[in-house]
Amino acid sequence: MTRQAEQIVLSPEEHSILAIWIRGRILPMRLVQRAQIILMAAAGMESQEIARRMKVSRPTVQLWRQRFLALRLVGLKKDAPRPGRIPRISPERIRTVVEATLHTKPPHATHWSTRSMASAQGLSEATIRRIWKQHNLKPHLVKTFKLSRDKHFIEKLHDIVGLYLNPPDKSLVLCADEKSQILALDRTQPGLPIKKGRCGAMIHDYKRNGTTTLFAALSMLDGTVIGDCMARYRHQEFIRFLKKIDAETSTGLDLHLIVDNYGTHKHPRVKSWLQRHPRFHLHFIPSSSSWLNMIERWFREITDKRIRRGTFQNVPALIAAIKDYLDNHNQNPRVFVWSAPVKRILTKVAKCKEALYALH
Repeated sequence: MTRQAEQIVLSPEEHSILAIWIRGRILPMRLVQRAQIILMAAAGMESQEIARRMKVSRPTVQLWRQRFLALRLVGLKKDAPRPGRIPRISPERIRTVVEATLHTKPPHATHWSTRSMASAQGLSEATIRRIWKQHNLKPHLVKTFKLSRDKHFIEKLHDIVGLYLNPPDKSLVLCADEKSQILALDRTQPGLPIKKGRCGAMIHDYKRNGTTTLFAALSMLDGTVIGDCMARYRHQEFIRFLKKIDAETSTGLDLHLIVDNYGTHKHPRVKSWLQRHPRFHLHFIPSSSSWLNMIERWFREITDKRIRRGTFQNVPALIAAIKDYLDNHNQNPRVFVWSAPVKRILTKVAKCKEALYALH
């Protein structure tokens, strides 16, 4: 007795889609072939006859009939998942490599490389590289961090973040600091321009032509920057900069300046000047917490975009370049928005302390 295949009944929509597939010129050949098999089966043709006409095996026809009955059109679009090749590296061996990477160091070196780990584990370098990639391990990279030991860290954190997220009425919040000892560097030879397939190049030799210090205050209201270059960064220069801020801001606003703990900002003469100008209020960030001062973000931009790759024959040329960058920035200022609440910051600090103290 011959076993009859289960009958395939197509809906009008399915019949229309399969008809489009068999006429498709840009569709994969395998999809066209599967559509033809199902249309023939729906017309009542037996699997053996379909196999003969399509020049495929009878099990292949039966396979796609069953897939269509189970999944309909979706079952024709993709092949069923296959087990793939049996891994040559056992899970235990992979676990050994991961544990060695995390908890050991090679002799006479500070960190593992793919070659040193491959030699130690008796595997190929490509295998080590693949295992590290799968587990997101990067022994060659290291980041720096520092936890503040300021006894009043939490109070100062609340103060600074409060100014960012909820500034006082009729006031202006300014992030101020000095970028000291900016070198006017002149290269000993001209650089090479960028070309297809090659990045620009600069000679590592340079000539020092003096330094300048950039005093800057970033407005958290509109992103503008008040800046000035001075030869030194003593309390005298800081008072001169405060006078510049006083002259370039509206007299009807209180000024809240976020500054670091540099001694210049706490000099007795600075305190005396602030007492004579009561609209100025200095807010000191916690020690070792420069990330709280948004002016550092702007300093990074001017360094990356104008200073680091620049060549300056003298200090006046460096100052002119800085002032030109300032003018262009203030014509189309970018507002730096602080978004992290105190609770989120303290949670991250707690996790960092937990991880740090667990190792010591």
